[in-house]
Order: sequence, then structure tokens, then C-alpha cells
Amino acid sequence: MILLRRLLLFLLLLGLAPAATAAERGPVVMAAASLQEALTAAADAWAAKGHARPLLSFAGSSALARQIVAGAPADLFLSADEPWMDAVAKAGLLRPGTRTTLLGNRLVLVGPASGRLRLTPAPGFPLAHALGGGRLALADPDAVPAGKYAKAALTALGVWRGVAGRLAPAENVRAAMALVEHGAAPLGIVYATDARASKRVRVVGIFPASSHPPIRYPVALLKASRHPDAMGFRNFLASREGRAIFARYGFAAP
Repeated sequence: MILLRRLLLFLLLLGLAPAATAAERGPVVMAAASLQEALTAAADAWAAKGHARPLLSFAGSSALARQIVAGAPADLFLSADEPWMDAVAKAGLLRPGTRTTLLGNRLVLVGPASGRLRLTPAPGFPLAHALGGGRLALADPDAVPAGKYAKAALTALGVWRGVAGRLAPAENVRAAMALVEHGAAPLGIVYATDARASKRVRVVGIFPASSHPPIRYPVALLKASRHPDAMGFRNFLASREGRAIFARYGFAAP
């Protein structure tokens, strides 16, 4: 409900822009929450080239995909996994030939920055014991990509059953990290780039890449887009310059 209100406010403000044409306003980009710093930097770099700065809307990929399918107006979609991009494609809402896999990431276990705990995510590692009387923060494991990757990793390592009843699920990966930042959860599972963006958490352990599906971020132009800069911004993100910006924030090649 909170996310829906934010989207409606965003779209209302968009509609109230004083006599701004689409080109003056910049394309509307719906992007996974984990992309906040990197995509903001990319939008700034694009605007520095003389283009209207893109309007960025961040949330969990699942929520964004559902909004797009429900008719929310946007020009570009950046998902934190392939399945939610597939859902938008299945609805016939992607511009053919514009989808590409843009980035990769790693999955990590984080704790408060002041802590000293170290864990090595491996088969049977003592995650439940490390939680003490607290809960494990993660994005919704039934819908949000970061949560789905986390559940897959914990299941592969044989510890999911031990913590499944002790979760603190959140609407997106940044909300999950915030629970650790504010002391509401002793440990959380986020992307490596999220941990890098926060001074209030530290990496406790890194999950083996083999323990979960590859973390891939696809981008595509939406079929309904009529913005003259939308394809140009998409191409910029996929260019060497654009990928270099994401690399500075810790994202890997897909």
C-alpha cells in the first residue's frame, strides 16, 4: 500500500510538471531498488551530455513489474532478475529487440558495522545460532529477486529450514538492509552493492555464486514509450561508459 501511494504521488507530480514536454521532462525509468546510487550517477552523466535528466522510480522488481503490467506509464524497466522481465515480456509490453542483460551482482550476509561476527556461508553453516534471539532480514523471498536468491542460497546450503520461521521479510532489498542498519535485525541478506553503499553495515560473509541462480539485471524499453530519449538512455547504460559507472559502484559484468 505504501509503495502504491508513492507511485501515485510520483505520477501525480509527473503530470503536474508545468507545461513540460516529454523530452524536457526526461524518460521515466522504473528500476530495482539496489540500483539507486549507480543509476542516479548514470542519469547525472547522461544529463551532463545535454539531455533532460531521466526520472527514476526505485522499488522491488516484483512491484515494478506488476505496476507496468497494470498500466503504469514508464519508458524503461531495469529488473534485478530475468523472471520479472519475462513477466513483462509475456504481457507483450516490451519493445522488441531492446532487451539486454546489463549487470551482475553478488549475494552477501551483512551485520551492523560495529560488529565483529564472521561467517562463511557453506553447507550447514551456523546461521540460526548467529541470529541469537533475532530475525534474519531479507527481501520478500516469495517475490522480490534479492529474497528469492537468498532463499535459493540458504536452501542449497541446507539452512533454510532452520531460519524460515525467523525471517523479517521486507518489500525490497534496501528495506531489508535498513532493518540491520537500525538494529531491528542482527543479520540480513542483501547484494554486495547494497552493503557497499551503506556505512552502517558490514559484510559478514559472501554466498558462493553456485548456491543460487546467477544474479542478472536485464534492461528493456517498454513498448508504450514514446520518449525520444528513452532508447538513447538505454543504449548509454549498455555502453562502455555506462557500464563503467556501474562498475564503480561494485556491479559486475553479467
